[in-house]
Amino acid sequence: MNLEAIQQRQFAPVEHHLTRRDTMLYALGLGYGSDPLNAAQLKFVYEEGLQAVPSIVNVIAHPGFWAREPELGIDWLRLLHGEQSFQIHRPVPVEGLIRGEFRIDAVQDLGADKGAKVYQTKRLYDVQSGDLIATLGTVLFLRGDGGQGGFGDVPPQPEPLPERAPDLSASFPTLPQQALIYRLSGDYNPIHADPAAASKGGFPAPILHGLCSLGFATRAILQECAGNDPVRLKSLSLRFSKPVFPGETLAVEIFREGAGRFSFRCRVPERDVIVLDRGRAEVSP
Repeated sequence: MNLEAIQQRQFAPVEHHLTRRDTMLYALGLGYGSDPLNAAQLKFVYEEGLQAVPSIVNVIAHPGFWAREPELGIDWLRLLHGEQSFQIHRPVPVEGLIRGEFRIDAVQDLGADKGAKVYQTKRLYDVQSGDLIATLGTVLFLRGDGGQGGFGDVPPQPEPLPERAPDLSASFPTLPQQALIYRLSGDYNPIHADPAAASKGGFPAPILHGLCSLGFATRAILQECAGNDPVRLKSLSLRFSKPVFPGETLAVEIFREGAGRFSFRCRVPERDVIVLDRGRAEVSP
């Protein structure tokens, strides 16, 4: 990779005209509406009384798949989403004009045989009011680009989860076409749709978007910890530890950590593997 080009990469602000259709489509990509008689699900997919799933901030004002730019020299077919976090500063609107601002904060070299990590920040603003809606952190894992140096200040690593049984849990099936639905919210990386691209990336089949799995984890936190009130979720972070294949089950295990604080992980029981780890969430009373 071209480390200097990555460090100097500038992002123009992106304005996203968020529509109610976008908000509903995003929730459908997370499996909401699977029970059409469940009012707690319906409010995220039906225009009457519509509310936004807070994790939609991850796909609003997407900067595009910039890692594919040839001048950056990134082995993008071996790129994976490593970690993700978001902090909500005001309730996420169901529609409106939203501006995204982006920067690359650091590249961490893990070694020639271990890859590298790219740390990014995104901030979302309401264009009309100027209010900051959310601050997001993204860590990209470049499996094919280690041993080439780094720059910037790397943030502290997330702490391991408690060594005990979870206090709460929620389980969600995913559809075989889950990635094909979710990608319509803006992430068109071909490894989520094209078997040939997935094979080149080292996978036997297209994989589910990491942010889709994160969305299901958000569903679990809302359901089990926040009374399905999206306004109560203030922050969420996690590490992507293994890929998920569409059609698998996502079982979220949640631990109480104190007043309004929870940690969590997500397991695919069909393979008995942890696919999301070191999750943290903050919920208001």
